[in-house]
Order: sequence, then C-alpha cells, then structure tokens
Amino acid sequence: MITLVIVGFLAGVITSISPCVLPVLPVVLTSGAVRRGAGTGEAGATGDTEAAEPVRTRSWRPYGVVAGLVVSFSLSTLFGSLVLSALHLPQTLLRDAGIVVLVIIGLGLIFHRVGDLLERPFARLRGRPVNPDSNGLVVGLGLGLLFVPCAGPVLATIAVVGASHHVGFGAVVLTIAFGVGTGVPLLILALAGNALARRTGFLRRRAPALRISAGVVMIVVAALIGFNLTDGLQRSVPGYTAALQQSVEGDPGATNQLHQLTSGGGSATATGVGNTCTETEPTLQDCGTAPAFTGINGWLNTPGDKPLTLAGLRGKVVLIDFWTYSCINCQRTLPHLEAWSRAYVNAGLVVIGVHTPEFAFEHDTANVTQQAHSLGVNYPIAIDNDYGTWNAYANQYWPAEYLIDQSGQIRHTNFGEGDYGGTEELIRQLLSDSATSGSLPPATEVPDTTPTEQQTPETYLGYQYAPLHTSGQAPQQGQSQPYDFPPGLEADTFALSGTWNAQPEQITAGPDAKLELDYEASDVYLVLGGTGTVAVQVNGKTSSITVSGPPKFYTLVSGPTAQHAVLSLSATPGVQAYDFTFG
Repeated sequence: MITLVIVGFLAGVITSISPCVLPVLPVVLTSGAVRRGAGTGEAGATGDTEAAEPVRTRSWRPYGVVAGLVVSFSLSTLFGSLVLSALHLPQTLLRDAGIVVLVIIGLGLIFHRVGDLLERPFARLRGRPVNPDSNGLVVGLGLGLLFVPCAGPVLATIAVVGASHHVGFGAVVLTIAFGVGTGVPLLILALAGNALARRTGFLRRRAPALRISAGVVMIVVAALIGFNLTDGLQRSVPGYTAALQQSVEGDPGATNQLHQLTSGGGSATATGVGNTCTETEPTLQDCGTAPAFTGINGWLNTPGDKPLTLAGLRGKVVLIDFWTYSCINCQRTLPHLEAWSRAYVNAGLVVIGVHTPEFAFEHDTANVTQQAHSLGVNYPIAIDNDYGTWNAYANQYWPAEYLIDQSGQIRHTNFGEGDYGGTEELIRQLLSDSATSGSLPPATEVPDTTPTEQQTPETYLGYQYAPLHTSGQAPQQGQSQPYDFPPGLEADTFALSGTWNAQPEQITAGPDAKLELDYEASDVYLVLGGTGTVAVQVNGKTSSITVSGPPKFYTLVSGPTAQHAVLSLSATPGVQAYDFTFG
C-alpha cells in the first residue's frame, strides 16, 4: 500500500507538469488570482479595491479551486462510468456539465448581477454582501470534470478499475494519492497567481478588470475544450516528462502493485506474465506458469466447438495469440500463425487465437465466425468477450503472442507485429525438445509485411476517440448534424463535411457525407459496416467500394511505397465508418 501511495503521488506530480495539463493552467492561474471583494461594491463606488483587501489578507480561493479539481476528477474517474451506466445517462454528461459550470462561473465574474445570483446560495450570514469571487470550489469542481491528464500506467490502472466497476480500497488509495500529487504543483501555481494579484499595486488597482479577465479566460477555455481545439496544442508540445514518468511508473515493483488492482489481487509475477519475461530476449526464458483460459464465452474450430484447456494440452507446445478481427495489425500476423499451425501440427504445436473484442460489433460470435473463415483462420479460437483471459494474462496489446512449452510454462512473448523468424525458431526449439516430435519440417516462408516506414497511427472515428485525430469540428454525440471542412488539415487527422451521425465507436453517413484524411502510409484500410457505396479519391484517382454485411475492414489504398497524401471519401447514407489503419 505504501508503494501505491508513493507511486501514485509521484505520478500525479509528474502529470501536473506534463503537456497534457496545459488546457487547465490558465483557469488555475487566473481563478486563483481573483481577489475577494474585487468589483463587488465592497470597496465603494470608486472601484478602489486596495482598501477592500489589505495586502496581507489570506484568500482561500486558490485552495478551493485546486481542492474542487482534485475531488471532482478523482470521483468522476473512479465512479463516473458506474453512476452514468446505472442511470442510463450519456457517458459525456460529466464533461458537458464541467463546460457548463465554467461558462456560468465565468459569466458571474464578468457580470455582477449574474455573480450575485450564483453567490446567494453560498452566503453564510444573512445580510452579508454576496461575493461571486469566492466560488473557487465550484470552479474547481467544474474544471476537474474537464481535466484529461496524460495517460501513464497509474492513470490507466485507475481508468480500467473505474470502467470495470470493481473499485477496491487499493484503487481508492491510489486515486487519492494521484489526485493529491496532481494538486500540489497546481496549488503552488494558484497561490502564486493570488500572491501576485495581492502584492502588485498595479493589479490591486485594477482588480475589477482582473476579475472580468478571469471570467473571460474561463469561458474561452471551456469553449476550446468543448470544441476539442486544445488537442493540437498538446500534440505540438514535446512529451518532456515521458522519461521521468517511465522511471517512476515503469519500476517493476510499481508495475506489480498496479497489476494487482486490475487482476483481482494476483501479481504479475504470479501469473508468469510481465516482469519475468523480456520480450526482446532472443532465447527461451522461464516466464512462469501460463494462466488457464478464464471466462471464455465459446469456442470455434474445435471438434463440436468443445472447450480446450491448457491442462488437457500438456505435452503439446501451445502458442496463444490475442487478436481481434478488425485489427489490421492482427491480420498481418494471421498468415504466419496459420502457416505454423499447418506446418507443425503433427510435430505437437497447437495455435490458439484468443479473440478479445475492441469494438462492440466484435462481440457478436456470428461476426467472428464469418470473419475468421474469410481470413482463413482454421486453428482453434476462444471467444473472450468479457476479457477474462485477457486480464488473466495481464495483456495490453493486439496482437500478442505467448509461447507455452509442454509443461505449461510461458517461454517467450511477442507484442505487436514482427520478429516472426525469431518466434518460429523458438517454436522449433521447443518441438525439438519433445521426444515424440521426430524430424521437423522445413521452416515456413511467409513474407513479413510489417511496416518499417513512418506512418499515420490507427485513427478511430467514433466520438469517444475522434477528438484526438480531428481537424475542425470533431464528431459530436447526438442526432445527425451537418459538418463543414476546415480550411486545412493537420497531419495525421481527418475532417468531416455533410451530414453524419456520431456514435461512441463509429459515424454513420447521412446526406452528402464526405470525409478527408491526411495520412502517411503505403496502404490505407477502413472498417466499414452498413450497406451502400464509398467513393475514394487519392492523387486524382477515384475508386468505388460496395459495403455490405457485418462490419469488416476494406482496403482503400494500396501502393508500393509510403506516401504523404490526402484521401477524400464520399459515402452514401447508411454506411458506417469505424477505424482507419495503415500499412
């Protein structure tokens, strides 16, 4: 528990000085600088507020702002999803509420009458003049709902625990430590702003203007966050805290403690996954006992679709591959897995694909069955819709391979694409150790299509992901609405035009629906669903794609070399677009 407190606190401190905190800094600084009585009439009609607050008067407003931010961020991260799901409310409600709170408080600072109405419920003594500048706690509560710090292992652990609705004492302690760590540097900044305002005669004499400026800053920040216009700033600033974050949160002891919070108390070392297995090691390792298949919803490609167990496979070499069918990175791995399964099945190799879905449509077993057949996956597939086996292995990647020997021990891991030759050599070593294997067939010869050039990262289109990859107006939750292309596209982003209906994981085309994508890659793929046609234009060349059946990936561009280009897409009404991937 002490480790959780220390790591959580230090991670919070690092987060509060990272580029991702930049959007909230103007509000913290200016709201902490607003002085009690500034412009509320307490200083008289002349507006001279120097007498209203002596230089040495302490203001509690900075403490209220930071305390409200820490409390609302912590509670919304841990319990927000649980409460909203229980009440059947949109998952964006808290974020929208934070924007509204900032706008209202900002208006209260700009306009005295609005401020009076806001402060009246908080006045403790009858007949005491109202003071809109004392609502620091309310400002902080609203700001905390908009605070989106950079995701490291600590914050990822808190988010996973909150999303899975399994909040234990350790998760609460970690969240509190992280929140306090985040709050300390922010409080120092808020106090500095307050001290500057109190001790600088120029600012004291212009306290009403300072109060109005703070209100304008709040409204502007709320608008920028609401329209996702702060993302470009965060992307353009180098990640100067990445190395420091890794040194604290990547410590093996910290990793083990964090893993326990998301795995029901089991340690990474106990499961044999994580700390003891070095992915880059080119030799067989002793990585611990492989966890059993857990929470599997069904099986494909086994006799009678009967379940397999690792205990029942003792004496065999087992290769487990975590995948999901719409993932292009997984699809590039499948030919190698299928080739190994065919070549070495008689020598004692069993390849098992654990299908853990990324999108909602991938929970449909019928979709998995159809796509597995289309992709030529003939080895056994475990349907892991509830992430039972994924969590048992503490896995974090699609694709991910775990090589298990004849006694049930994990001997090698490989995360992501590539190093197929190295993995096959280790498979052959294990099979050669078997007394019944006999001579092995020649090594397989499947081309390695892992991209080596710089390319655009995977780009999700649903409204819960898209703000990270959007130029102009990001997809907005709700009914169908019109969009307009911005004047230009930032690198590795997309923009919309015409009518689209945005859902959490996908956008559905309406009348005159168009999309533009700035990308760098040789190949472009898009997961599409619904029924209709999609016209694609790149470098003056136009092609047409017919979309039908369950969502699956379609090839939009295929070229011999990587290029930097803009892709234009027109879709007929009803076509659903989920996710761009690149090769």
